[in-house]
Amino acid sequence: MSGNRLRIMRQAGSMAFFFTSIITQRIPVGLKGTAALRSASFTAKAAIQIKKCDVYLMDEAPSTQVLLTRDDALQYYFTMQTIRSLELKAKQLFEQKIIRGACHLYTGQEACAVGINAAVKPTDYLITGYRSHGFIFTRGGSLRAIVAELAGRKTGISKGRGGSMHMYTSTFFGGHGVVGAQVPLGAGLAFACKYQKKDELCICVYGDGAANQGQVAETMNMAALWKLPIIFVCENNQYAKGTSVERCTVNTNFYKRGDVIPGLRVDGMDILCVREATRLASDHCRSGKGPIVLELQTYRYFGHIQGEDENKYRSVDEVDEVRRNRDPISQFEDHIISNNMASTEELRQIEEKSKTDVEEATQFAMQSPEPSVEELSNYIYSNNIPQDVHGVNPWTKLKSVS
Repeated sequence: MSGNRLRIMRQAGSMAFFFTSIITQRIPVGLKGTAALRSASFTAKAAIQIKKCDVYLMDEAPSTQVLLTRDDALQYYFTMQTIRSLELKAKQLFEQKIIRGACHLYTGQEACAVGINAAVKPTDYLITGYRSHGFIFTRGGSLRAIVAELAGRKTGISKGRGGSMHMYTSTFFGGHGVVGAQVPLGAGLAFACKYQKKDELCICVYGDGAANQGQVAETMNMAALWKLPIIFVCENNQYAKGTSVERCTVNTNFYKRGDVIPGLRVDGMDILCVREATRLASDHCRSGKGPIVLELQTYRYFGHIQGEDENKYRSVDEVDEVRRNRDPISQFEDHIISNNMASTEELRQIEEKSKTDVEEATQFAMQSPEPSVEELSNYIYSNNIPQDVHGVNPWTKLKSVS
């Protein structure tokens, strides 16, 4: 064999290896087992054009052209589909009276939770209000434990005692029922990060209605004074319970509500917009510049709370228009398909897997026992000193009479 021919064959082999390394991808966590993922080859990385965001008191803004890998795309898509499936199942369980009490669904806002989680560290802290199901899943909660908690079962993530609004992991601090009450708690978490000299921050999420609470303004003032590493995230889903933002807020530019605190406003229905803005906000906080406000313009598909008549304050046509033209999952699917990062068949397999996972978690929850009445006084006090509370001693053994 001539030297030239051998050299050409070696070059061809190197190029083949190079292109194979580009299109060969590892299978994201949770997606193993789908046939298409094992056999098909797609674009490994693509540059995506996203919308420009609004900035306040900042010299820079997130880039409008971002890189997306196939691995990340499929993982984001799977997580958003799982949250969507989880919330649809929660709606069904509420209507069947298996979920009791208050139940606030996250359907339509999936890009916010998944986009934020994609841009911060697993060790960062996150705290939010009562619309928390999406966040508890992205911050380490298992589907089994989440559904069991929703159903009030002993195997739930809060042992069946917290329900829809009060779930926790080692880095997720709830789920809070009092409007805006999580914001000063988030500042406390951020203070702990700074005091202990950790390279962590706190993402503190609240809604457009909570933005008008006095404790939010007070917390922002303190966070700015002390330069706390906290991202104030306002999920502006356009309605404070049943009142539109225009009817209850004189300044609807929520990203400017921090006064001297810098802010960003982005399309909260686009996961890549959320991810890039959160990355910039995260870098801002970790560099020691103090807090930042991030407004995510999003939309919830169902009522403020399950059981209400949402048609009293917004029309069916309004909701349908958002579903058709701005749905976060459909928009992201268009990015994936148009950039040849996956096939439609592959995405349908991922969607079906998310539904199967939620259904399996539901079966687990339904087979789990409810907490016994004897456990009613558990986890209330940190010591064993008897103490009467309104005439009831919590160490009195309680027995079920049913």
